[in-house]
Amino acid sequence: MLVGNKADLRHLRAVSTEEAKAFAEREKTYFMETSALESLNVENAFTEVLTQIYHVVSRKALEVGDDPAALPKGQTINVGKDDVSALKKIGCCSA
Repeated sequence: MLVGNKADLRHLRAVSTEEAKAFAEREKTYFMETSALESLNVENAFTEVLTQIYHVVSRKALEVGDDPAALPKGQTINVGKDDVSALKKIGCCSA
């Protein structure tokens, strides 16, 4: 998914809408422009991301079928109380 942000700043564009659409088409991906200032497509962008994730996950689940051995193997990460406490002390956005 290709999202052009700050669509309200038309005078500062580096890439035209037509160029972005052509690129998205060549890459076989979805394109939309958003602007939080103008409330343009912000919610639609999030909805589209979730919809595409759902389609990918559903397609993979159908391919796996009833064979649990075909499920991808991931790594389990255990987060302990100490890890969470440390994060709360320093904050999520500290340098």
